[in-house]
Amino acid sequence: MKTPRQNVLDLFHRRGIERSELFFSLCPAMVDKFERKFGHRDYVEEFDFAIRSAEIPLLKQDFSDWKGRFFAGIDFLPGTTFDIWGVAHESTPESMHMSRMYQPMRDFSTLAEYEAYPYPEFDPSRLGELRGTIEDLHRRGYFVSQLMQCTVWENAWYMRGMEAMMVDMLSGDETAAYHLDRVTDLACRMAEAYAAAGADLIFLGDDIGMQQTIMMSRELYCEWLKPRLAKVVAAARAVRPDILISYHSCGFVEPFIDDLIEAGIDILNPVQPECMDFAKLHAEYGDRLSFWGTLGTQTLFPHGTPEEVYDETLRNLRLAGPKGGLLPTPTHLVEPEVPLENILAYVQACRDFKPSGYLCKLNIPAHFERCPSVSCTGAGRRYSRLASGILNHRRKIAPPSRSPGGIVKIRKKIRFAIDMWGFFCYNIIQVKYTTLHFLYN
Repeated sequence: MKTPRQNVLDLFHRRGIERSELFFSLCPAMVDKFERKFGHRDYVEEFDFAIRSAEIPLLKQDFSDWKGRFFAGIDFLPGTTFDIWGVAHESTPESMHMSRMYQPMRDFSTLAEYEAYPYPEFDPSRLGELRGTIEDLHRRGYFVSQLMQCTVWENAWYMRGMEAMMVDMLSGDETAAYHLDRVTDLACRMAEAYAAAGADLIFLGDDIGMQQTIMMSRELYCEWLKPRLAKVVAAARAVRPDILISYHSCGFVEPFIDDLIEAGIDILNPVQPECMDFAKLHAEYGDRLSFWGTLGTQTLFPHGTPEEVYDETLRNLRLAGPKGGLLPTPTHLVEPEVPLENILAYVQACRDFKPSGYLCKLNIPAHFERCPSVSCTGAGRRYSRLASGILNHRRKIAPPSRSPGGIVKIRKKIRFAIDMWGFFCYNIIQVKYTTLHFLYN
């Protein structure tokens, strides 16, 4: 039996898995729900997550007078905090785990102001502790993922302001290059350190997508952000060439996927189903990219039933097939409105998935023969028919609504869904399976 670490490595490398792994993050209110049911707050240990992290910060900040130097005249609410980048986070009793951010560079206009700014510094004093923690996790059989989300773009605009940062880039301002380079250099130092310490994966990410479109043009992205992302990836791989790199961006990022792959990304997260179709992406990129996410926290988890969560989890796992390539998880932090029963249904689905069952059996529905343009031969090339998850050949099926109840409504119209047929290799014998989604109304 594979250790959790080996199973996750094989999952992300698409080499064949023994079981599905699970992973999720609960907001504080959801941790309270969990505690009321289980009597403790450690859901990671309760469900024995295969993926763990060494939560040891590698940046330090000696400056502390943020309000006096950068926010003079602003009357913050009590309890406002400042992170190591100088961004102010203001919360209210009603805002729960969310906060309003204030940008310390919002009024900057000269390069000298950026050069004088107290950026964080890399702290090598904890590298020994980091290595020891990762080695201990490995000895216990766990896969180690080190979080570096908000890698370049988000940290940069959190400090400057999104609109101002966009204007700086569009105008070719030298301050934009300086600011992005300072953030990138720190990210490279951290990536090198995590790779040297033995991490299996570095979790990078900057949100570059919105609900239905990309946040900026590909031209702007490729000029300003792609080269810096590639630099961070290269820094890690210069130390450890086989380290896995995942990338997080909420929203619609399909036009950027080739660029992300070229930059060195192995795994795309979170693949929001409200914004992109996992079946379509898997058909197009599944031989070059693995996926982490696909289960919607805007729709499925808060508004679906436990049965629907269970079915959707298994559906996506079956689409990826026995070779792996998918870590099915909620696409974001699980928020307070999600019933705990839906999380438990997700956990059960991951535990019930049996990859070995798909190596020897393929069930073709009787309805399959009624769709003459879809055949087993070359079926994997026909995912263009599956936009929005609906096979729309000679059937008038509306695409799923993106309203909160949309998934529930469309599922009531669908009588069954089957997926199978992909590629996998076993020793010197290669058997081809291409996953086919068939939704019949």
